[in-house]
Amino acid sequence: MPFVNPGDLPQLELFPGIVSALVSGDNLMLSFLEMEQGAEVAEHSHPHEQAGLVLAGKLRFRIGQEEKVAGPGEAFIIPPNVVHWGVVEEGPAKVLDIFSPPREDYVERYNRHAKTGEDTVWK
Repeated sequence: MPFVNPGDLPQLELFPGIVSALVSGDNLMLSFLEMEQGAEVAEHSHPHEQAGLVLAGKLRFRIGQEEKVAGPGEAFIIPPNVVHWGVVEEGPAKVLDIFSPPREDYVERYNRHAKTGEDTVWK
């Protein structure tokens, strides 16, 4: 699948008010997030490196000890195992998250959720 239109992908609710469409390769994963006003990603950490780009809306992020409100065109990097949190201050918001390696927990949930045809082969 070398070309993807995120609007054609099935969406999965990751958190209340936050849905994602995923594209995953062997070494990285794209997560196209749509987030409602006030939606919150609870404080957490994971062993994956994460980068993101705010496409629409405004989000308040805390990464480690640093906190910032980010708007369209602003990017962020979250090193592995660093605690982070976020909330949509002006929504709806759209964010492109990139993970390396892919988040196995997201891929597993997404694969169970996605409706596929008989010719689809999952690794």
